[in-house]
Amino acid sequence: MSHAAGRTDATELLPADAFLDGYPTEIRRVADRLRAVVRRAVPTAVERVRPGWRLIGFDVPTGRRSAYFAYVAPERAHVHLGFEHGVWLADPERLLEGAHLRLRKVRFVTFVPGQAIPTDSLVALTRDAARIAALSRAARVALALDREMELDAGGGWKPDA
Repeated sequence: MSHAAGRTDATELLPADAFLDGYPTEIRRVADRLRAVVRRAVPTAVERVRPGWRLIGFDVPTGRRSAYFAYVAPERAHVHLGFEHGVWLADPERLLEGAHLRLRKVRFVTFVPGQAIPTDSLVALTRDAARIAALSRAARVALALDREMELDAGGGWKPDA
């Protein structure tokens, strides 16, 4: 809904398939496979095109509200599957990128047409991303502190190493 008089903005109703029509066929296929990963991981996720950001965003319902947790962002040569709170995700396979860009909390994976997509690993990351997004800010801070203590104790989780 737009902020003016409760009207619905037409861009908010843009179907994801229509949004993807502007991309090459191979990119659409990769984006569709990544959308399927999100739907498999979080069947209750709400998919919504965010044309200003040029991506398809996913929200997880959390009672009367929802929390933004993931996105599929197509570009001309590749597609990103990103996680809003990705810095808090355990990533034992080191799939996530973004630390090198000094992104504060977002992390993502990038795929080009023809590249194998590790579906099971991405489903696990996506489920965890939805769980973390649904936490309160205080709970996410506590999670970060717990993981920091694991690092100090020589635990196996290594963020963005």
